[in-house]
Amino acid sequence: MTHPLSTSLPRTLSFTALATALSLASMSAMADQWRGWNIHPPEYPNSIALESFAEEVTANTEGRVEPKVYHNAVLGDQPDAIEQTRNGALDFANFNMGPMGPIVPATNVLSLPFVFSSEDDMYRLMDGEIGQRFADALEEKGLVALSWFGSGARSLYNTKHAVETPEDVQGLKVRVMNNDLYVEMIDALGGNATPMAYSEVYQSLKTGVIDGAENNYPSYESSGHYEVAGYYSNTDHLVLPECLCVAKASWDELSSEDQEIVRQAAQNAAKEQRQLWAERSEASREKVLEAGSEINDVADKGAFQAAMQPIYDDFTAAHPDLAPLIDDIKAAQAE
Repeated sequence: MTHPLSTSLPRTLSFTALATALSLASMSAMADQWRGWNIHPPEYPNSIALESFAEEVTANTEGRVEPKVYHNAVLGDQPDAIEQTRNGALDFANFNMGPMGPIVPATNVLSLPFVFSSEDDMYRLMDGEIGQRFADALEEKGLVALSWFGSGARSLYNTKHAVETPEDVQGLKVRVMNNDLYVEMIDALGGNATPMAYSEVYQSLKTGVIDGAENNYPSYESSGHYEVAGYYSNTDHLVLPECLCVAKASWDELSSEDQEIVRQAAQNAAKEQRQLWAERSEASREKVLEAGSEINDVADKGAFQAAMQPIYDDFTAAHPDLAPLIDDIKAAQAE
């Protein structure tokens, strides 16, 4: 005779398995799957820091929030990604402040040439009350800035000669990002500014469509631009911060406990990114030197800064409400 327990046992196991599956499905449904935008390849300092952010948030929220980073701008270019994050279609992103100006006018201040005298000054100010002012402006447009990444100091490089003085820029066709302030900057030095997609720069340098561009060491190296433009001059004319931003819609759905976890993870990611960036910058500099690039430090940046004064005058005339912010940034670096 078959024992009663022998027939009920499979049924009991079946119910147990079903209950476990339903429980796991319920937990999965409760998890908030966050999609994150990133323009860089997976091995880039920013990308590594973003992956650390995602891992820390997932672990410390016990899976209530599960961020996933999509690298290489596979979810669209930055202007599209900004809009997607503002309307909640994307949950978080690493944005450069250069292209943010059309959406958040206050961030154009960060694109003024020589507004920061060094990366250290930029980090110090963006981590404090000055940075909070920009964060407030971003939040009004649907973006919650939780921490600030670095993108190095941008300098000029070209195919012709070293740049020591503003006169050395005269007549050079220089690629810039699509921002009127960058066009005005090159024009003020007597060059011919050429807004152009980053992907087109290498071939344009090679064929002589442009004579030069401006960027940081890692970009100069990783893009291969050093192969066709062998003169890199440390003008350090732009020191642009980047944000780790969360969609306000996604942020507001978090509990206060989870908001604190996400904020702390973002700040930890910024520390990691800055360290990795410094290491990558030095490695890139060494690589292009070994490849034969000629690198020079500009001895008198004052001449370049003086040439920028008309840009500041025009900017503050057009945006008088932002003049106190510029003054405060300058004053904080003179202390």
